[in-house]
Order: sequence, then structure tokens, then C-alpha cells
Amino acid sequence: MKTLLHICCANCAVYPIDTLKKRGIDAAGFWYNPNIHPLTEYALRLEAVRQLAAHHPIDIHYDNYYGLAEFIEIAGLKGKDRCEACYRMRLEETAKKAKALGYDTFSTTLLYSVYQKHELIVETAADIAERHSVEFYSEDFRGGWREGIEMSRKLSLYRQKYCGCIYSEMERYAGKMQKQIEGLRIK
Repeated sequence: MKTLLHICCANCAVYPIDTLKKRGIDAAGFWYNPNIHPLTEYALRLEAVRQLAAHHPIDIHYDNYYGLAEFIEIAGLKGKDRCEACYRMRLEETAKKAKALGYDTFSTTLLYSVYQKHELIVETAADIAERHSVEFYSEDFRGGWREGIEMSRKLSLYRQKYCGCIYSEMERYAGKMQKQIEGLRIK
């Protein structure tokens, strides 16, 4: 089986890539993340994926689209809707790419993170798979969370502090910044 694996970041990719290889699945990666902001963060994560590719025998297809304008359209959404739109944006492109390149399935390293909405990712991907006539390979990689962290540390990969979007960055630092900046209001 040939799988195109959407890669959200190098740290979340290490364990799934290793697991897929052990299962005998021929996996290639796909970098497409217009949700990552600011541009400096995007560049750090992209470089970490390139570093990972240098250490792991995996082909990676890159779509270096920095989609600030597209992401701003998502920015008006709240909670689950915002995350679902972000997942959909990236998985839609992955399914299209998998279909165009002749892969049997597509998947995502988002299924590794304990911070992502696992069931929502699977639901969204199932809808996309049906519309594009390409199967979604769903595996819960979260059981390898600690192992993946150790693997990424051994490779000295850049370790990001938030999911990627401007909202996750705000949520990550809001409490700390409110303590540092007297009277700071965050909405």
C-alpha cells in the first residue's frame, strides 16, 4: 500500500513515519500548512521537516504555500469550526495530491498529537476521502507520543510551542502575557 502522509510538523511526523515503515507501508510525506503563522514560525517548521527528511528515508512533496490571506477567512470561525476548517484545508490538498500521484491512501501526522481533535480529524478526512475517491488511512498514533518526543529530541528537531495558527499561539501564551502585562485584555 502506498500512502501520502500529510506532515504538520517534523516532531509529529517522526513516530508515524517509523510506525508506517514497520507495518510495511510505502509512505511519502506531504508538506502543506498555510495555517502556520507567523512566517518565521512557518520557516522554522519547514526547515525541521527538511532536517527530518535528511535523517529518514522518506520522499516528501512540498507545497510551500504561505496562506495568510486564506487563513484569515478561517479566522472568523470559533472553536471546533475553526479547527475543522483548518483540518479540511490541509487534508483536502493532501487527498487531491494523493489522487493525482496515484497513492492508494492518504493520512496525516495530526493523528499523532495528543493536542489535536482526533475524532474531528477522522470525520473530516472520511468526508474528503469519499468526495475524492481516495481512501483515508486512519491510525491512532497517540500511543507513541512519548516515544516520538524522544525520537525528535535525538534528531535535534525544532520543537514548536503551539499548534501553528495565530489562535493556538495566543492560547499558548495568553495567561503568561496577562501576568507580565498589567491590564492586558485578550479576546
